[in-house]
Amino acid sequence: MEQSLLTVENLRFNSAFKYVADMNLNAIIKMCKEEKFPANTVIFQENTRGERLYLILDGRIKITKVTKYGAETVLAYLTKGDFFGEMELLDDQVRSARTTAVELTSCASISKQDFDNMLKSNNIIQLNILRSITKRLRSADQTIVNELDRTVEISKQHIGKLNMLIDAAKTINSSLDLDKLLEIILETAIKSISADRGTLYLQDELKGEIWSKALRGSEVIEIRLPLGKGLAGYVAKTGEIVNIPDAYNDPRFNPEVDKKSGYRTNNMLTMPMRNRDGKIIGVFQMLNKKGGPFSPQDEEFLNALSIHASVAIENARLAQEMVQSERLSAVGRMASTIIHDIKNPMGTLRVYAQVMKKKSGNEEAGKLADEMIHQVDRFVNMTQEILDFSKGVSSTNIEEVEFSETMEGVLMFIEKDLTKANVKLEKKLNFNGKVKLDQDKIVRVFYNIAGNARDAMPDGGTLTVSTEDIGGMVKIEFTDTGTGMPEEVKRKIFEPFVTYGKKHGTGLGMSIVKKVIDDHKGKIEIESELGKGTTIRIMLPTMQA
Repeated sequence: MEQSLLTVENLRFNSAFKYVADMNLNAIIKMCKEEKFPANTVIFQENTRGERLYLILDGRIKITKVTKYGAETVLAYLTKGDFFGEMELLDDQVRSARTTAVELTSCASISKQDFDNMLKSNNIIQLNILRSITKRLRSADQTIVNELDRTVEISKQHIGKLNMLIDAAKTINSSLDLDKLLEIILETAIKSISADRGTLYLQDELKGEIWSKALRGSEVIEIRLPLGKGLAGYVAKTGEIVNIPDAYNDPRFNPEVDKKSGYRTNNMLTMPMRNRDGKIIGVFQMLNKKGGPFSPQDEEFLNALSIHASVAIENARLAQEMVQSERLSAVGRMASTIIHDIKNPMGTLRVYAQVMKKKSGNEEAGKLADEMIHQVDRFVNMTQEILDFSKGVSSTNIEEVEFSETMEGVLMFIEKDLTKANVKLEKKLNFNGKVKLDQDKIVRVFYNIAGNARDAMPDGGTLTVSTEDIGGMVKIEFTDTGTGMPEEVKRKIFEPFVTYGKKHGTGLGMSIVKKVIDDHKGKIEIESELGKGTTIRIMLPTMQA
């Protein structure tokens, strides 16, 4: 049988019975009922009737009040030697707070009637109760003051964060340039949550990747990660927040990244950037919060910031589309004017060239006349193609052609241009077959690619053109030994108005090339490396496809 804790020694230890004689304590024991309360047991609830006084013999309890917002405030912790439940017996009101056992707690309880008789008959107990209540009231006063101070401090922090968010929203809406905007958003996020550095990734839905820009030396490079790869890719795919307080003791962190960069990561916060609809459009990855790990408040701030950031990013993209649309419209108007103004004189030149060829009887003059006719047609058709592209018009004149003849013909003219620029043309034509295509447009595609290759080799070089049957498709490759291009340019090369290393041109050439290849149900790829050159690879369906 478990030994009782209800002894004279334990009662004497209680603050209510200090200096009370043993004879009286023995009498009080007879009034008491010994009770045990397991951890987390609610001994009594707020607003219930109080019928007993409780004397703590062993263990620990807490007295709490719940606010109307559901928050629990601890008024006091009481242990062995304390008592509770006296106020309801004294003022005959309902319980003013909830009492819960923090751990296994043993109590002796006295009924209201016995408690009243005990107070009336013993002045020492009266004084002890009074002193304990006074002490507890002082403690409760201090608890309330501390809680008010804490609430005021939390309110100040919330107001500070709100003001910071307002300032951040103003800042990130200050630019419509997407690259500059991304820098502003990242700098704002780093500053606002006191991180040492960070990366902002945007999601590329079409490619299933996230991408960011970083400075490597003096060059800005583009970083791309497949969804699901690395912490940032994982967060972009799952939408989970990954808050790592100690990077090197967390298996999710890859220390190889630090080894390559020379940077030491202590803590990390990686979380999704969502738009107003909750859709993930990017990822924040913050490193090394000053003063300790990232807090839930940091997570809340970045979550709020991401909504403003997503709106700003959407506005910047819309602005870019509007500018691009306006630029295309302007180019279209210019092309329309050029075609209108030059069609007649160009037609006259073409007729004169045909007459020269017919009447000269001279082989060399005939070749010059053919070249004039060819260049006039090329110029007019190129201008018409720009006009069609700017208007979104797409039409093809598909016919069956012997592909090797088309290639030989176009390379003969290309070689003349390349020779003038000290560029050697190497031909590796291994495809002989028929292909259905718009010969004029495909020829201009090849001219455009060869012209870009020539411009990329200002000091001369070699352009290798090869063809190969790859099973239902003909693969055409243009490989130069030129300057190459950086990754971020390569990824955007088929977008309108993107140029690299050229002082002339509209920036529409490769966009039109891509459109023509798409219209032929073909594919176009690009490989390029700075300082080593570029390969443009085109695949077109053959008659055997």
